[in-house]
Amino acid sequence: MITHIQGKLVEKNPTDVVIDCNGVGYLLNISLHTYSQIPEGEHLKLFTHLQVKEDSHTLYGFSSLAEREIFRLLISVSGIGASIARTMLSSLTPKQVIEGIASNDIALIQSIKGIGAKTAQRVIIDLKDKVLKIYDIDEVSVSKGNTNKDEALSALEVLGFVRKQAERVVEKIIMVHPDANVETIIKQALKNL
Repeated sequence: MITHIQGKLVEKNPTDVVIDCNGVGYLLNISLHTYSQIPEGEHLKLFTHLQVKEDSHTLYGFSSLAEREIFRLLISVSGIGASIARTMLSSLTPKQVIEGIASNDIALIQSIKGIGAKTAQRVIIDLKDKVLKIYDIDEVSVSKGNTNKDEALSALEVLGFVRKQAERVVEKIIMVHPDANVETIIKQALKNL
């Protein structure tokens, strides 16, 4: 019903913003990703999703159409409500969510507060085909990058590093250098661990 709101930014918090649109203040719940994308200044346009329940009407705001689309995909999964979807988009970038689903990365999805193993599996099962189709991702390219990542993580574990810590460092390296080979990933990771 309400597809976007544009107006004067009155209040900005990490979890919500208030936009004054012709004298009416709209409270929009946002993710940390959207919060980080909001430019300084008074004028703001956010894409919205209106959730209607028996006892409330809640607006969610997004800095991009892509983030809103991912939010809508996530809440279509049984067991994922709007607050968990927002938490997911606060912990991971929309790109990381898409890649995690496309590459069957259950550990990544499960790392979100409030998501257990079964729900993480359901997210991947329900959304993988849609994500591959919508974002035109080639499954082969996703798994290729993942193999390098897995090999690098295995090597770092053998060297005595904690997997969780190594995973965080390797993720950052892959984001900056998506085409990095295993040796490069390991060398960069050793510098940062």
